[in-house]
Amino acid sequence: MADLTVFGTGNMGQAIAGLGSRAGRAVELIGHDDTGTTVSGDLVVLAVPYPAVAEIIEQRRDQFGGRIVVDITNPIDFETFDRLVVPPDSSAAAQIAARLPDSRVLKAFNTTFAGTLAAGTVGPLPTTVLVAGDDGDAKANLVDLVTGAGLRAVDAGPLHRARELEAMAFLQIGLASAGAVPWTGGFGVVA
Repeated sequence: MADLTVFGTGNMGQAIAGLGSRAGRAVELIGHDDTGTTVSGDLVVLAVPYPAVAEIIEQRRDQFGGRIVVDITNPIDFETFDRLVVPPDSSAAAQIAARLPDSRVLKAFNTTFAGTLAAGTVGPLPTTVLVAGDDGDAKANLVDLVTGAGLRAVDAGPLHRARELEAMAFLQIGLASAGAVPWTGGFGVVA
């Protein structure tokens, strides 16, 4: 049985799985074609594009009950890069939490790029993962994974702060896609 299940085998999924391994967690990666795989981790990370989340929840809702579900998505209109596709008073994480009422939903990893997770640094600073959520024990579990992998974690507040985290990531992705910052860069937190 895995401690950490990661949906998504792309750059972010691989980077987060690497963090889990460095933190000593047993890791399970589930790709798009792994339809018969049953979720075994107590900590489940949705490392997929936002539009893919609905299908995953629809197919596996019963497997998420009682688990910590980490939303890393950024609900950006990827055709225009000019807006978030969730209502102004909501977030992707809030919508996921509403669809998974028996899960403890967190928002994390969406303000970091895969390269900074893997490297452990953003420029000269340690990579910092911002974590928002309403369940203290769930946050502590994720913070232990992040710090166990050698990164920093900062509690960003309750789950309704996910909207600000998504807006921050929207800005960062916009800057990177315009070439203003590299995809290996990002925001750093100085404490």
